[in-house]
Amino acid sequence: MGKLFDIVLLILILLSVLFVMVESVRGLSEQVYDLLYYGEWVITIFFTFEYIARIVTVKKPSNYIFSFYGIIDLLSTIPLYLSFILVGSNYLLTVRALRLLRVFRILKITRYIGESNKLKNALKDSRPKILVFLFAVLIVCIIAGTLMYLIEGEESGFKSIPVSVYWCIVTLTTVGFGDIAPVTPLGQFLAAIIMIMGYGIIAVPTGIVSAEYTKKTAKPSVEDDNYVHVNSQSCRNCSASRHRDDAEFCHRCGSPLHPLG
Repeated sequence: MGKLFDIVLLILILLSVLFVMVESVRGLSEQVYDLLYYGEWVITIFFTFEYIARIVTVKKPSNYIFSFYGIIDLLSTIPLYLSFILVGSNYLLTVRALRLLRVFRILKITRYIGESNKLKNALKDSRPKILVFLFAVLIVCIIAGTLMYLIEGEESGFKSIPVSVYWCIVTLTTVGFGDIAPVTPLGQFLAAIIMIMGYGIIAVPTGIVSAEYTKKTAKPSVEDDNYVHVNSQSCRNCSASRHRDDAEFCHRCGSPLHPLG
């Protein structure tokens, strides 16, 4: 029943986000806007009762209120009430989309949970290398931007070194807004070198993350810390989740997960 209730919540969240998106479209009939408005109020009232019920049924409400999902539940409920005070705050209801993260735990999609954990660990392990790489790229942009300022000058739109560094970053990342462009042959030659460097620079962090991700592909055992447990049950005493599949007691407070009676 708990799983079915959560699935119904996910459907209502999708409808709520859809209502907010459609409401921002101009040119629809007044009947459609009225229908979206009333529908949003029905869903908000439902979420309000659900939020209060979660607080009432948990023995330690503060653990739920200040948890990640508790804060998201609160933020996804109050915007429509705030619309009486702040105009346009109802569009903040799209925060409810964050509650869709529960779908991986509720439906026990083990494959996607495992892959997301591998990606998270790969990004975490790659952080020092990527930071060093970004620092080196920033130094290159500062030096190249200064050179471009000296070569082109204010006549070509390079009014200062910060503006020139901005141009270098835009060029190096292959974005190329086109608001500033070199006109002298030497400046165009330097711009060509920066453009070519951009393609190589984009590939570096991808290779770093890919190498770390490859290391995480080994299949862990049940006792391994990287093993993905799909137990979606929450403790009735403290609302703690993410228990082991073979857990009989809560890992936080020690209460039985399967009380008799």
